[in-house]
Amino acid sequence: MKIIAKGKTAYIKLEDRNTGELFAQAAVEQYPSSVVEAVVDSSRYFVIRIEDGNGRHAFIGLGFADRGDSFDFNVALQDHFKWVKQESDLARQEAVQDSVPKLDLGFKEGQTIKINIGNMKKKESGGPLRSRAAAGLLPPPPAGKAGAVLPPPAAHTTTTTAPAPPSTGTLLDFGDSAPIVAPPSQDMWGDFTSAGSGSAQDSRSGSGWVQF
Repeated sequence: MKIIAKGKTAYIKLEDRNTGELFAQAAVEQYPSSVVEAVVDSSRYFVIRIEDGNGRHAFIGLGFADRGDSFDFNVALQDHFKWVKQESDLARQEAVQDSVPKLDLGFKEGQTIKINIGNMKKKESGGPLRSRAAAGLLPPPPAGKAGAVLPPPAAHTTTTTAPAPPSTGTLLDFGDSAPIVAPPSQDMWGDFTSAGSGSAQDSRSGSGWVQF
């Protein structure tokens, strides 16, 4: 058995398996129809209406041993007529579109248009300075003071007065204003002798140290 589509008609052909000779065929113009009918109590059996081409026809039973084969037979016919329906709908839509007059939206020769965009504003004078100020940046100095240098900000200065160094005369003299200075000794070794005399006496009175 073969299913062959020619235009909008599907042909079910029954041929000899060995020789390929045509035994019978059924021309199906719509599905489901009286040409192909499924039996009530099984999905594997159908009744088809065959013709010999001379106007004679007969109804024969068609059965499939495998349920998968009967499913493929049914789906093949459904897909074909689904395609036929889509083609008919497209042709109908094209006919409707052709009947409606088309609008010519193209530009004529020499025709121009003008577009106003409301969100765009003209640039004002000082616009860049205003935008820089809005961004937190200082504007540049005026043209007349281009070479001027701004003074640095005044720093906080603290003056600390250091205490005066102690006066030597104050330490040496508590009553008089002038310090008392001892006269210079004529003996170069006198100071050492006088300084060591007391310690020498203490050493003689104490332990057995000998003064040199």
